Amino acid sequence: MVKQLRLGLFENAQANDSGTATWRHPDNGRYLFDKLDYWRDTARMVEDAGFDFLFLADAWGWADVAGERPEICSVEGLDLPRLDPAIILGALIPETTRLGLVATGSTLLEPPYAFARRMATLDILSGGRIGWNVVTTGTADTAVQGFGVPMVGHDDRYEMADDFMQVVYKLWEQAWEEGALERDKSGRFADPSKVHRISHDGKYFRSHGFGNTSRSPQGTPLLLQAGASPAGRGFGGKHGEAMFVGSGSVEQLLGHSTAIRQEAIANGRRADEVKILSAFSAVIGGTEEEAQRKYASVAEAQNPDVTVASYAWFTGLDLSAYAPETPMSELHTELSQTQVARFADKTVGDVLRDWHGHGVGARPVVGTPEQVADRMIELADGADLDGFLFSPVIPPASTKDFIEQVLPILKERGAIAEPSDEPQTLRERIMGTSSPALADSHPGAAYRAR
Repeated sequence: MVKQLRLGLFENAQANDSGTATWRHPDNGRYLFDKLDYWRDTARMVEDAGFDFLFLADAWGWADVAGERPEICSVEGLDLPRLDPAIILGALIPETTRLGLVATGSTLLEPPYAFARRMATLDILSGGRIGWNVVTTGTADTAVQGFGVPMVGHDDRYEMADDFMQVVYKLWEQAWEEGALERDKSGRFADPSKVHRISHDGKYFRSHGFGNTSRSPQGTPLLLQAGASPAGRGFGGKHGEAMFVGSGSVEQLLGHSTAIRQEAIANGRRADEVKILSAFSAVIGGTEEEAQRKYASVAEAQNPDVTVASYAWFTGLDLSAYAPETPMSELHTELSQTQVARFADKTVGDVLRDWHGHGVGARPVVGTPEQVADRMIELADGADLDGFLFSPVIPPASTKDFIEQVLPILKERGAIAEPSDEPQTLRERIMGTSSPALADSHPGAAYRAR
């Protein structure tokens, strides 16, 4: 029996993403990222195709090399400008009916009290279709300058994130019980016995008072997380409901899946309570030769000067300051260690060549529709994956190619279900549960008012 896979679309509310700058490519439409039409058309396209959710990545920082933002970043639109993903998702709620909507949100840079209200508002207005990609901010070194807050070390940021989670769990799960709102004009608007004051005094955050919103359909939005470091996997095994892992071989991905599921068990959860989705990109052609030509056109569309600035944006490391033969294992950063660890056995020169091809994103599978579908099923079966986060090499053209050429093959093989008209919350859809609420074994459930 073929495993049914979950499918999300990775997008970004800026012209470029993943550390690449492909906006000059003739098929790239996301250079118009600040036009609502782009997002409406994309959301409708993937909803009609049967995708489970649209995922908007985000960052607050910018590229910094030796204390300066390189001019190439403005010339090529590498890092700025961008839009607030939560506001885009709000605009897409009335444009969609089934599609899950996922926004990235940082636990480092804004108060949990304000963030909890924003996410609950989206979940209420969407009928429970909201997910939160929990990040500790990989571009923290520049982001903290903009916010005027102190820098926090990599592993300490996960401790800070855990404190943040405790506050939002209290606001989402404890402050307002299900059924607190009665709206009875002959009686009362809300039942005071189901409205509770929260209290939190943690190492990083304090919050005392009442939640600004009532309980949303899911209570806590579906929790998604990505982190390949030991601290990131530990955090994801405790809090995550869906974990993103990068691309790689079957063996590499199976190692990630196994480690994440072990972390879930160590936190008193079942292994299958964390769904694992791999990043996946594809360049598709009628023949392998056509696909290779299309992929070559992507590299040709990019300015090679972007590469150094891009890698520095994600890691704080200026690779131009090192000899090409320098082993990456000798370098260290307090920013995204994932983007150093993945190249542990490479040299600086290797990384610059690899990064120019696809940046932080997944290395694309280049081939025919059948070859792409075969590879997805091979990865899912061999690496214990629950689905994929499709990242278009050239948005939206790559997404259209995937939907028109690969998705029918996956549906024919039973790997992707046909879209259902039955209303579901995002948690029910991704986790396969009959309840929109957090599982009882999830740490957030412990904060529910009893």
